[in-house]
Amino acid sequence: MSARAAIFAPAGTRLSADEARFFAQAEPWGFILFARNVDNPDQLRRLTGDLRKSVGRDAPVLIDQEGGRVARMRSPHWQEWLAPLDLVAGLPDPAAQARAITSRYRVIASELRRVGIDANCAPVLDIATAQTHPFLRNRCLGESAVQVVRNGRAAADALLAGGVLPIVKHAPGHGRATQDSHKDLARSDAPLAVLQAEDFAPFAALADMPLAMTGHILFPALDAENCATFSPVILRYLRQTLGFGGLLISDDLSMEALQGDIGSRAARALAAGCDIVLHCNGRLDEMAIIAAIAPALEGAAAQRAARALAMRRTPEPCDLPAMLAEAHRFEHEVPHAR
Repeated sequence: MSARAAIFAPAGTRLSADEARFFAQAEPWGFILFARNVDNPDQLRRLTGDLRKSVGRDAPVLIDQEGGRVARMRSPHWQEWLAPLDLVAGLPDPAAQARAITSRYRVIASELRRVGIDANCAPVLDIATAQTHPFLRNRCLGESAVQVVRNGRAAADALLAGGVLPIVKHAPGHGRATQDSHKDLARSDAPLAVLQAEDFAPFAALADMPLAMTGHILFPALDAENCATFSPVILRYLRQTLGFGGLLISDDLSMEALQGDIGSRAARALAAGCDIVLHCNGRLDEMAIIAAIAPALEGAAAQRAARALAMRRTPEPCDLPAMLAEAHRFEHEVPHAR
């Protein structure tokens, strides 16, 4: 059986016997980890190894390690970072911003690879605005399309150089919404011309990335009824107009922004054009429902998945202590940085 169009998450720091049996049968394309799955480096290496062993292949293992507030791996075992927007706002020189982001994400990539994680749900390509909800604002890489494109490209290239696949998010642009899509359906009422010139521009500029994650956000200018994750119109726009040719993953289907049961959510996301659905809460009963709905990857989706995995590579040679020192030096230049 080929890999199924789903990404699942274990419940804890160790893979249970029930989870191992389920994953072997369900054959998800990959896995995602959260803070509940993370204790220390040795434990994390065992867990990532056991996840791959359960499906009998080198499945991708994802995590959200943006640096700053959203980081599943924390001190004392891993680096802590200033929030991305605080970092770039405190470095007025554009070249310094890009270099600071490069050194940061090169270190993050190294930390991930050492514990068997090879895909990062980053960079965030949303543009911070005055109304951006606090759940997202300081995770952004800038307050203009030009700034986010530059810094997003630096982050993505650094991850790739470090052997980690970047997953750009939240396509096609979440920054203008005032809602937290973990709790409520987000909405952006900007005219299409504004969205094209600003919010969507970073996703068009980084359309060559191997993977992208959809946003649970409504754009009435394109589709008045369906959020991006559920909208054939928006996802077709993402591919045909913005030019994204990589693997498209839904944001977490268990988020409260979405209506309907977990099975209908999965079916709608796949029907809309998501290649793979993401389920993050670790509940076996919900994963079983999705596994019964999500098909085996085939056709164009399978080709996109293969191209994405082909971009995993051995990390390029790098003086990591020097990169870490550089990253810290940039953070110390930021006014009021810790």
